Amino acid sequence: MSVLTGSWQHEYIDTNGIKLHYVTQGSGELMLMLHGFPEFWYSWRHQIPEFAQNYKVVALDLRGYNDSDKPKERSAYVMDQFIKDIEGVIRGLGYDRAIIVGHDWGGAIAWNFAYSRPQMVERLIVINLPHPAKMAEGLRSPQQLLRSSYMFFFQLPEIPEALIQAGDYELLGRTLQQATVNKNVFTPADLEAYKDAASKRGALTAMLNYYRNLTHQRMLSSDWSILEVPTLLIWGEGDVALGKELTYNTYAYVRNLQIKYISNAGHFVHQEQPQLVNQYIRDFSVG
Repeated sequence: MSVLTGSWQHEYIDTNGIKLHYVTQGSGELMLMLHGFPEFWYSWRHQIPEFAQNYKVVALDLRGYNDSDKPKERSAYVMDQFIKDIEGVIRGLGYDRAIIVGHDWGGAIAWNFAYSRPQMVERLIVINLPHPAKMAEGLRSPQQLLRSSYMFFFQLPEIPEALIQAGDYELLGRTLQQATVNKNVFTPADLEAYKDAASKRGALTAMLNYYRNLTHQRMLSSDWSILEVPTLLIWGEGDVALGKELTYNTYAYVRNLQIKYISNAGHFVHQEQPQLVNQYIRDFSVG
């Protein structure tokens, strides 16, 4: 059986002028999952069946990724559009609000959506992506700038695409493995699934355009109010791209916040330590 098949269903939804692919399972309150770079809905394979027992779980392919539409214009990959995508998905599925779960870029979108549409967020769960104000603060420090140097490399035209594609997307697979503490987390079949998703026509440039529009992603702004949405931040302490210090003092920006640190896990903590991550999400969601 393919690693991409399971007890979930594949569906499409029209939102904000584009068509997004998603995987869904379960019924009840909506739990919407937003993946990061360089992944797709498959990032949530350990969470979908777990939470389908109590929720309608929807794991999106973000715009530009895998089987979702991939607008060619670089200007299509900005935070304002991402927020409209998510609003359209929630309403298109027949809901007024959702539990939002985001990792990496999905986490950035989740933070921004909670600020822009707080009435549509029942609870916010973010995995290894700091509060936007803390991210902006980090990008002003030499230590974090060094960790984030790949973001600046991605600004170059064409060269990043060529390097990532080389040798059957060897760099993409290596990047995933190097971001974990347990180097056996991603099986060969998992890595092939990620490579196949990134190799779809237009996907790689679309994925990189998220970074190429950094000035339009609100990442550099430190002017943020207090977020009133109940929030859980889960952090794999072995993250090589984002330092743990980016989580410090997040309480200054979020009224109702829980932070759960997980040792022996890196950036992809929800795949390295899925049972623990799932337990934290479950405790928070029903709390």
